[in-house]
Amino acid sequence: MFFLLMVLSFVFSTATIAIILLIKKFYGSKLDVKWKYYMWFFLLFSLTVPFLPIQYIDWNHSVPQVNNQGTGTSGFSETNTLVNNGNWLNDFSYSVNRLDFTIISDTIFYGWVIGTVFFGVFTVLALVRLNRIKNASTTIDNKEVHHLFARCKRSLGINQDLVMKESPFVTSPTTFGFFKTYILLPQDLDQNVSLREIELILLHELHHFKSNHVHVNYIFVVYQIVYWFHPFVWWAFKEMKLDREIACDAAVLHSLDRQSYKDYGHTLINFAHRNARFPYFHLTNQFFGSKPHLKKRIENIADYNEKYLPKKGKGIITFILLSILISIQVPITAVTAEPNDYYDVDHDRAVYEDLSDYFGGYEGSFVLYSMENDNYYIHNEKKSTQRMSPNSTYKPFSALFALEQNIISIDQSTLSWNDQQFAYNEWNRDQDLPSAMQHSVTWYFQELDRQMNKENIQAYLDKVEYGNRDLSGGAEEYWLESSLEISLIEQVQLLRDVYTNRFEFEEEHIQFLKDVMMLEENSNGTLYGKTGTGAINEKLRNGLFIGFVETPNDTFFFATHIEENNHATGSKAAEITLEILNQKKVY
Repeated sequence: MFFLLMVLSFVFSTATIAIILLIKKFYGSKLDVKWKYYMWFFLLFSLTVPFLPIQYIDWNHSVPQVNNQGTGTSGFSETNTLVNNGNWLNDFSYSVNRLDFTIISDTIFYGWVIGTVFFGVFTVLALVRLNRIKNASTTIDNKEVHHLFARCKRSLGINQDLVMKESPFVTSPTTFGFFKTYILLPQDLDQNVSLREIELILLHELHHFKSNHVHVNYIFVVYQIVYWFHPFVWWAFKEMKLDREIACDAAVLHSLDRQSYKDYGHTLINFAHRNARFPYFHLTNQFFGSKPHLKKRIENIADYNEKYLPKKGKGIITFILLSILISIQVPITAVTAEPNDYYDVDHDRAVYEDLSDYFGGYEGSFVLYSMENDNYYIHNEKKSTQRMSPNSTYKPFSALFALEQNIISIDQSTLSWNDQQFAYNEWNRDQDLPSAMQHSVTWYFQELDRQMNKENIQAYLDKVEYGNRDLSGGAEEYWLESSLEISLIEQVQLLRDVYTNRFEFEEEHIQFLKDVMMLEENSNGTLYGKTGTGAINEKLRNGLFIGFVETPNDTFFFATHIEENNHATGSKAAEITLEILNQKKVY
């Protein structure tokens, strides 16, 4: 998930930066400088979207309140199980080799954490050093400068208590401070520049405060830490700082008469000659930045025009259109960030229960459907609707399709073993459908698929609406931790529909499939089912058990899934299922 989030954040933020730059390039001359700066806030939105809880919301349906009432309706008492097929709980897993995205994701995650911690510590140390400079600063003795400061505050309507000091460690007027704002001036500034220049400098710094640039700057710093790996974000934040300074310059010019524009520009140039740039540039708002940025600021000062109202209107329109365009990222992220697609279920016929005690340390889900009551009992709603690889639980349907296609028949279902040696002795011989189903012989069903051909398989998957119906994983492994996926809800519904022959298969084929799926029986009824184990790179990651129980009064269809790093098996899923069915007095 984290890997996907990083990819999404990189793609969306890069796209947002590109959109903003295109707007500035082809439409920037028609926009007020303030709106050019405001556009960068969409980048913050874009950088935030992949981490919003919105991505975890199921957009297809909301999750209803869990109802712990009702635990089955069969009413039969518990009895001892009579096992007809004593070895059906044995696992015959078939491991497939897959690129382990978990390792990649973990590597990226820990790399990101290390980088974030590094840049976070670097920023904290910079703040500590900045705080020391602030504490070592001294009060300005020149009363005229204090009078100028008070007058500038009044002219801008600023009533807050701001602290103005001087320091030998700063070469550029600097404004910073989240809870209390400080304006640091270079030491003896009043001896090197005129009072008029100091006034212009103070107006610039006070406009930063009035426009909340001081606080916003810290927010941008946080995003720089989180996105330390993203070169475009760092570059974009530099451009944002330039647009912020240009917007601040425009605000200062708006408060001046036209004759003072040149004085303001000369003040900037004067600090350029001093190479007046404070080292903690990313933590503060400074009067002077880099010389390339200075050139652009001087150009904007020269082109400044007070008649900006038409530009303001165009800026608002652009802002609205950009809002719509960028906000599209929210539903895209919500859908894309899901690890799998989900299947909707009719919540009006579902009872939600917490059965986690039965699952031990496994992450799992369980679905039970009563055909008599037309009702579902579900543990872990989200997981029960999440599609996953069916693994060997697909084999009954593979067999049914082969029967319908006359590749095998009830009387002749034997396929010859090709002498390839497998880990299980039960696989190393000729197989018919009953033996292949009993021992979950993967090569048998792969051979059925080869004889079926892809087009016919696709047609049958479409006919029964099997999950996502995706065969892109290859003719031999599409159902083995690959492209074909189906949710537990769909497994149960498909079992029910095949059982009732909704798809109008040959009745004798349905009965034959029931016969080979029969596992055991007791006085409550008869248990049918198929286990499945998802083995990836020799690790047992997923365990599945699907099937149904025929009782005198009802037929119950069920599906169970468990997952774990290396110990999730179909047999364990079956054990959990039997405990739940026993507790519910279903079987």
